[in-house]
Amino acid sequence: MAMDGYRGFLGLLVSALFVGFLSVIFTLIWVLHYREGLGWDGTGLEFNWHPVLLVTGFIFIHGIAIIVYRLPWTWKCSKLLMKSIHAGLNSVAAILAIIALVAVFDFHNAKNIPNMYSLHSWIGLTAVILYILQLLLGFSIFLLPFAPPSLRAILMPIHVYSGLLIFGTVIAATFMGLTEKLIFSLNNPAYSSFPPEGIFTNTLGLLILVFGALIFWIVTRPQWKRPKEPNSVRLQPNGGNTEGGEVSTAINFGNNVDKSDSELNSDAAARKRNITLDDAGQRSTM
Repeated sequence: MAMDGYRGFLGLLVSALFVGFLSVIFTLIWVLHYREGLGWDGTGLEFNWHPVLLVTGFIFIHGIAIIVYRLPWTWKCSKLLMKSIHAGLNSVAAILAIIALVAVFDFHNAKNIPNMYSLHSWIGLTAVILYILQLLLGFSIFLLPFAPPSLRAILMPIHVYSGLLIFGTVIAATFMGLTEKLIFSLNNPAYSSFPPEGIFTNTLGLLILVFGALIFWIVTRPQWKRPKEPNSVRLQPNGGNTEGGEVSTAINFGNNVDKSDSELNSDAAARKRNITLDDAGQRSTM
């Protein structure tokens, strides 16, 4: 199927992938060059897994999962396949986010640093919890075939809105975390004196901002939505039909209803003719 503004979509998609991948590379350079590398020993090397895994999973992979339905070359794929890919990408992002939390809690406990005292930690943990709930509810409601169509129609707008809200919250928490880390770590020279590490990490923050803006733009353009599948009816909570929505349930029941009505009408007409013929036969023998 043709997509309106395909070249514009392709340009934004390539830009988003490039900037997102560059954000991951910048994060790796930051921890390997400025923060002494990676490890799992309770030191700062273990803490360094926290930004690497969050930027890779909770931002980059999460962002790709959000726009996967918009890829026009997947529109011929079954909706079930695309749901599975969407859920799989989000599952990978959730696993990486959980490992990132384990790394930072383990580091804090090893260094006797208090946990959960900053706004960054409050918002970050809230985002992870909401993300896991979003993933579990999305899997049980939209991927498994047990939820009724009316329930899916009610929850679909909430699912879309909460996904974007969590994505934006993660980016905001990342900005707070980067700033917090630089303020605590850069003493000589201080963060306020524009050291190379501070400038480099601020640039990383700008890359994450641009990536988030591109993802939000792509996913909010109505002309780039996955088109409605043929021979499908999308139910609204009031029983009506709707053309929108990234995830919907197709129900082919119109032909069956029409067929049932026609069969009932035919049976009624046949019974009426039989009664008329019986009456006529009885009168002729009297």
